[in-house]
Order: sequence, then structure tokens, then C-alpha cells
Amino acid sequence: MPRQTPASDAGLRAFEQELNASQRRLFRSLDSPASIQAFLDSIPYSADPRYRCPLNVLRDRKAHCYDGALLAIAALRRLGRRPMLVDMLAWRDDDHMLAVYREDSHFGAVAKSNFVGLRYREPIYRSLRELVVSYFEDFYNMEGYKSLRAYTRPLDLATLDHLDWMRSDAAMDVIAERLGRRATTRVVDRRMVARLAPIDRRAYRAGMLGAVRAGIYFPPKARKPRGA
Repeated sequence: MPRQTPASDAGLRAFEQELNASQRRLFRSLDSPASIQAFLDSIPYSADPRYRCPLNVLRDRKAHCYDGALLAIAALRRLGRRPMLVDMLAWRDDDHMLAVYREDSHFGAVAKSNFVGLRYREPIYRSLRELVVSYFEDFYNMEGYKSLRAYTRPLDLATLDHLDWMRSDAAMDVIAERLGRRATTRVVDRRMVARLAPIDRRAYRAGMLGAVRAGIYFPPKARKPRGA
């Protein structure tokens, strides 16, 4: 699919018109996937009980994984990429959102995360599954179990421009609901799950470096996964 230029993208134009001069300069400085990731890494992880649209991420300078993924998608869209959102589904853990893009038929991702290993991926992966599986070893819950189980088909947010999702917090719940209806692909089957080793303590601690405790999901009661 040919890239769309910012000048031909009505949704993007409307979004940029809502920004003040400082926000517009910042947004336009996000001129590569790596710079988008660097911006997300520079702002605090949000533990607030709300979703922020891309406009409010720029205004408040904070985000969690869902907010950050949509901001990344808006910025990637300005670079001509399709605005693609993927949800990685977890067992006894938070899901995790990715802003997925392609370079020369290879997949990469930008992501905001409370955990070190669940952020940027270079566009070197030959398939979406290959990209998602690259997160497996770093995707663990507070009980120490590797928790990634499946992922959704990408959702093209250009199909939801009528919700004004780049400027409206109200659109965020609708997008989450639409994503929840997408077909999913399993990463591991029950036999694989039964053989999974817990994450080792050094990797556990490394992945938590700088984590905001208030933004961490703690399962209600510990139990060993059996074919989850």
C-alpha cells in the first residue's frame, strides 16, 4: 500500500490544527520510529485511571501502553505509515498494545511500557507473529510466569477516523471494544504452557528497572499456570 502524505490526510490535519505551537513542533520532531520511541521513554508512565487520546498525551506529557501506542500511531501516520494497532493478550497480567509499522516488508513496533523489555522493536521481523514472539521472554507477570498468550489482528485506525480518536478521549473505549472483537492468534498452546519455566530472578529485576509500582497489575491470587 503506498504511503499517504500528511497533506492528503484530513484526520491528521485536523489533529495538528488542534496543537499549540510548542506541541506542533514537538509532534513534527518525531521524524522516525526511533524518535517516537525516545519521546515515549522520556515521559512518565501513567497510572491514572483514564485513557488519553494522542492530543492529551502531548498536553499532559504522560501515557500508559494504550495511550502511548495511539500517540505513536498518530506520529507514524505523519510519516506515511498505516495506523496499525495490535493488542498482545496475557494470562493473569495486563495486555500490551503495540503501534506496528513496516519497513521494506519487515515489521517493527513502537510501544510505551512500564517494563524494560516491552518497548521498541526494530523493523527486522518477517511476519507479525515473529514480531510478537520477540516479546515473549520479557512478558511476565508479578508471579514470575511468562504470561503472553495471543495477539489480535491489526486494527487500522484510519477506519475509525469518524470517532476523532486523535483528539477525543471518548473514542478510546470504542477502540478498545473494537480491538477486543478482533480475531486472535495463539502464541503458545496448552502443552507449551505446561512446560514453561518461570523467569529467573535477575531477568525479573532487570525488566522492572524504573517501573512505576502504581501502574503494575498484581494478580489477585498466585497459582501455577496449567494450560492457561
